[in-house]
Amino acid sequence: MPTRSRLIRTLRPHLDAMPRLRAILKSLDARFERAQYFAAGRVSALIRPAPRQITIAITADCNLRCIGCRYGRDFMTGSKLDLETVLHVLDDARKAGVNRARFFGGEPLLHEDLPAMIRHAKSLGLDAYVTTNATLLERRIDELAEAGLDWMTMGFYGTGSSFDDYTQTRKHFERLERGLERLRDRWSHKIEAQLNFVLHRRTADLESLERAWGFAQRFGMAFSVDPVSETIPFFADPKGVLDFEEHHRGALRTVADALLAKKRAHPERMPQSAEFLNALPALLLDHHDVQIPCDAYDLIWVGANGVVQLCDTAFPLGNVHERPLRDILFTAEHKKACVDAFRLQCPNCHCKIDSRMRKHGPSLRRFAV
Repeated sequence: MPTRSRLIRTLRPHLDAMPRLRAILKSLDARFERAQYFAAGRVSALIRPAPRQITIAITADCNLRCIGCRYGRDFMTGSKLDLETVLHVLDDARKAGVNRARFFGGEPLLHEDLPAMIRHAKSLGLDAYVTTNATLLERRIDELAEAGLDWMTMGFYGTGSSFDDYTQTRKHFERLERGLERLRDRWSHKIEAQLNFVLHRRTADLESLERAWGFAQRFGMAFSVDPVSETIPFFADPKGVLDFEEHHRGALRTVADALLAKKRAHPERMPQSAEFLNALPALLLDHHDVQIPCDAYDLIWVGANGVVQLCDTAFPLGNVHERPLRDILFTAEHKKACVDAFRLQCPNCHCKIDSRMRKHGPSLRRFAV
C-alpha cells in the first residue's frame, strides 16, 4: 500500500468529528497533488500507481436503452461478476490502499448480490457508492441502505417524455420519481445523493438546466455536470444527435455561465470547480486543444467480464478470472500505464476532468473565472 494511501486511511475515521481540521488537510492534499503534477510533468518516474478508488462494473445488463449507451446491447453483452469474485476483488483493493468502492454497470441495481457487496466493502472500511439510473430504487433502496451504502450518483436524462425519449423506454420516469421519494423520505439522513446532469446537444439550453436543477432541489441532491463524450468505449452517437458542433458554442457558453452563477449562489450544492464549469465549451468543442494530464494512477476499474484496466476507457492490465487483482496491481505494466495515462497516450476522455484540472496549474489559470 502506498504511504500516502496508508496515511489517508489512518486519518479518515478521526476527521468526521473535526471538519475544520479535515478542510485544512484536504487543502494541503490538493496542494501536494498540484506539486506532484508539476514535478511529474518533468520527471515521469514520480508517476506511480496509488489507487484510491476502485470502480467495479458488476453487470453489463441494463433496464434502459439510453441513446448512445452500448451497455445492455453490444458492450460486454451478458457479462456479470459473481459475488465471490467481487468479494476477492474488494479484499485485494483494500490491501492495495483503496479507500472507496464504486459499484457500476450497466445498471448495478439489477445484480441480486449488490447489498452483500456493499456490506463487505463497508466491513473492510471502504466507502461504498453506486452509480445508477435510479429506476429500481423503490424496491431496492431499503436493503442497500441497511447494507451501509454511503452515497449514490444518478445520471439525469430529463423529465417526463424527455426521459422516455432519451432512455427509449416508457413509464420508467414515474419509477424514478417514486424511488427518489423513498430515498429522500426514509434514508436522506444516511445516504448522500448526487444528480449528474448529462450535458449533450439536446440539453444545452437554459430550460433543460432549470428542470434538472429543480429536480435536484426537489429530492435534496447535489448537482454535477456530466458532459457527453464519445471517447469511452461503451458510448456511441451513430445518429449524431448528441455530440456538439461549432454552431453550438454560443448555447454552451450560455449554459456554462448559468452553471457558474448557480455555483456562486449555491457552492454547497455544486461540488465541481468553477474552472471546470467555465471550461465546458472548450472541453466539448476544442477537445484536442485541452490537454490536461490524467490522474488515473489513483484509479482501478474492473469490468463485468473481469477485465482490469486503469480506467474504464483504456490501459488493460489483466483479468480477475485469470489471476487475482493483487497480482495485477503495482506491476511494471501497471506503472507504465500510469505514466502513459498522465502523458495522454490515450483517447483523452473527460473522465475525472475536474479532478485533473484542480491539480494542473496551467489549466486552472487558463479557465480561471
